[in-house]
This record gives sequence, structure tokens and C-alpha cells, in this order.
Amino acid sequence: MTTATAPTVGAVTPQRPTPVRRASLLRLTAVELRKLVDTRAGRWLLITIGLVVVAIVTLLLIYAEDADQTFFTFFVPSLLPVSVLLPVLGILSITSEWSQRTALTTYALVPRRERVVAAKLIAVVLAALASVLVILAVAAVGTLVASATGGAGTWQVDGALILNATIVQVASVLMGAAFGLMLLNPPLAIVGYLLLPTLWTVLGEVVRPLRGPAGWLDPNQTMEPLFTSHVTGEQWGRLAVSLLAWLVLPLTAGLFRTLRREVS
Repeated sequence: MTTATAPTVGAVTPQRPTPVRRASLLRLTAVELRKLVDTRAGRWLLITIGLVVVAIVTLLLIYAEDADQTFFTFFVPSLLPVSVLLPVLGILSITSEWSQRTALTTYALVPRRERVVAAKLIAVVLAALASVLVILAVAAVGTLVASATGGAGTWQVDGALILNATIVQVASVLMGAAFGLMLLNPPLAIVGYLLLPTLWTVLGEVVRPLRGPAGWLDPNQTMEPLFTSHVTGEQWGRLAVSLLAWLVLPLTAGLFRTLRREVS
């Protein structure tokens, strides 16, 4: 007959390892949003964007004619400088893992790199949306001040203009992120993003045979109608073609490169 063996005194009962839950995309996005303000460059860039908007509205309150001190006048001029600065934020967000040598840690914790990239893209899009809200808020304050100091202070603005402005900011920050993803080097990506579209604009103006293609491939030209509330079907088509060339293709190439690049 088999006898039961008494447990050894002091023996440690083995326990099952606790399964590690995969971080959700929401949590990864929250981490990337925090990274935007944790680094000195990202923090100061966000501060600069806010200061630029405040400075533009302040200058308009001081120097613009009373009849021109309207919500529309405060809102539209603030869009262009912000749309120039936002892509730099997208580049810094995408390239931070490589420039700060944290890629090994990040991709060890999250082996599926495409999830990290997706979180970064969502984070910069949210930053672009927040920039539109900041511009709207500062323009509203400027309108209130104008109405209290003798300016026109009118609030008339087309809702389509706000939607178009949002598209401009989101597309701009994603174009910057695409260049950062493709080049994975902050200075090179920033110079490339600022130089190549500008060079294409100059060539389109100087070289006659390029004027036709420039109307479809120059993002500076195709985005210009979005600073108004009326955009035709052809203008939307031109915008789509230019974004295919300057956003979708670099983003696809950059994603392919990031997924295959060796982390050291």
C-alpha cells in the first residue's frame, strides 16, 4: 500500500509566473504624449507655439485697424506659423527613440514596433488638434479685448474654415512625422522637411515645364486653399495627390525602415 509522503518542512511551493499584460494602445499614446513635454526640445517647442499665437493676436490688437479686429482676423494669421512648427514636433517625437538612444529599451518592452509608431502618430495628431483649440481660444480672447477697446470684435466665422484649418495642422504634423520616420535623424529630417518642399515650390515657379505638376505636387500650393472656407473639388484632388507624395509615401517607406532597422 502506498503511503503519503509528508511535505518537507521549509520547502517552497513553486508558483506560476504572473502573466504580463500587453500595454494597450491608449497607454502607449499616453506615454508618448508625456514624452512630448518631458524633453527640453519638445517642451520649448510647445511653449513657442503658444507664444507665437499670443504674439500674433497681440500685434493685431495693437496695429490692426479697428474694423479688422475680428475673430476671423485673429484666427487665420495664426495658422501658418503653427503649421510650420508642428512638423518639427512630429519629427522630434518620431526620432526621439534613436536620437536619445532609448530605442533598445522601448522596443524591448514593446516588441511590435508598429504599435509604438502608431502611438507616436496618434500623440502628434492630438497635439495638432490641441493647437487648433489654443488658436481658437486665443482668437476668442483677442476678440473680447477688441470689442472692449473699440475694435470691431465680431465673431462671424465659417465652420468650414475651422475644419479646413484642422486638416492643415494634422496633415502638417503627419508630414513631419513621415520625414522623421523615413530619415530617423532629427537634424536631417528637419532640414529635409523644410528644404525639399520649398525647393519644389521654387522650381515650380522658375522652370516652366514644372508649373503644371507643381500645382498637384507642391504641398505649399495645395494647402493654400484650406486657409479659406471654400475649397473646390479640384483643389481637394490636388491636395490628395500632394499628400500622397509628401505624406503617404514617406510614411510607408519610414515604417518599413523602422520595422527592419537593427536596434543597438
